[in-house]
Amino acid sequence: MAYLAVGQAAVNRSSAQTAADAAALAAAQATRDQLAGMWAQELGDPAKWQAIFDGVGANDFCPRADQLAAQNYAKAHCTFHPPLSYVVDARTNKPVGRSVVPGTENVYSTAHATAVIEPLCKPPGDGAEEDTPPQLVCQDDKVWHPRPDDPTGLPGPEDLFDVHLADSGTNDR
Repeated sequence: MAYLAVGQAAVNRSSAQTAADAAALAAAQATRDQLAGMWAQELGDPAKWQAIFDGVGANDFCPRADQLAAQNYAKAHCTFHPPLSYVVDARTNKPVGRSVVPGTENVYSTAHATAVIEPLCKPPGDGAEEDTPPQLVCQDDKVWHPRPDDPTGLPGPEDLFDVHLADSGTNDR
């Protein structure tokens, strides 16, 4: 019976962590997609690119985090840390439940996750020649030559920004 109680707690804890991770990543990916769209709209003005890669103008997508946590049977508290990270604390909707361990019927699992958006590209500096199309140098020395008059072949959001978990963990309350 003790193994069953430990198993119940582990499943509940895992649910909280899944909710926190998914919520933080969803919000960060929404921001990444927004920034990539902003960049695509500013192809003709490379002077604005650095601000976009710095996250200037990014919206708070914490409501998206709340949706993902709810889909994972948890409630989230999301905080947007401009310009490029989200912190989510999640709590399962259901307690660990009754078991051979007294007091578990009112214990809820909680988890914490931080998702970070990192730019993968370096926009041209102020010294870039204005009469040539600007180039965008990205991770692994990938060079893009975006042209405002030909939007085909542009890098995708995942080419411009990396989204990953920087911190996560669980604890029971």
